[in-house]
Amino acid sequence: MWGMASRAVTVGFDLDMTLIDSRPGIRATYLALAAETGTHIDADLAVTRLGPPLEAELAHWFAEEAIDEAAVRYRELYVSHAIEPTLPMPGAREAVEAVRRAGGTAIVVTAKHEPSAKLHLDHLGIEPDAVIGWLWAEAKAEALVEHGAGVYVGDHLGDVRGARAAGALSVAVPTGPCGAAELRQAGADVVLEDLTAFPAWLEAYAAARAA
Repeated sequence: MWGMASRAVTVGFDLDMTLIDSRPGIRATYLALAAETGTHIDADLAVTRLGPPLEAELAHWFAEEAIDEAAVRYRELYVSHAIEPTLPMPGAREAVEAVRRAGGTAIVVTAKHEPSAKLHLDHLGIEPDAVIGWLWAEAKAEALVEHGAGVYVGDHLGDVRGARAAGALSVAVPTGPCGAAELRQAGADVVLEDLTAFPAWLEAYAAARAA
């Protein structure tokens, strides 16, 4: 336990490639969108650069004036194509449970469409205390500050920037498109191999705070 309630910390987690491996479902959704619109989308390439908002990826494949419409249709297709194939990242459930078991609060702050994020978490049985969507990079600081998050865990350089903008400790996992060295260079305070290492790190971090 944290020792004192006042020592409890709120931990924010990114979603895609931090808590969930959404690549199979996202790939399937891009293929469905390409088939329906007749637009070429390299779905295999697209899933190697997850993190930024959907519209940033669609800009590689659609004319500017067609992006908003394509995004709406993508999100409609997403529900039937992306939820079922998505798997939890190793240690994801245990990481969220570790925060709550220690008396802290676990939140998810993601650039993903918030209803889709909640569908993923419900489907996989991952139960954070709050889910906040539509926020990318430094904008994630809005939710992190509002919820008093002292730690933010993510896989992308944008997650490091979000943590730093919020004054939170940046804990990074190189399970997405960014390598460990790149995350450290961007300013991550801690780099773990993956979330399976998070409960032990959290225990040590809590002990240091309580000392």
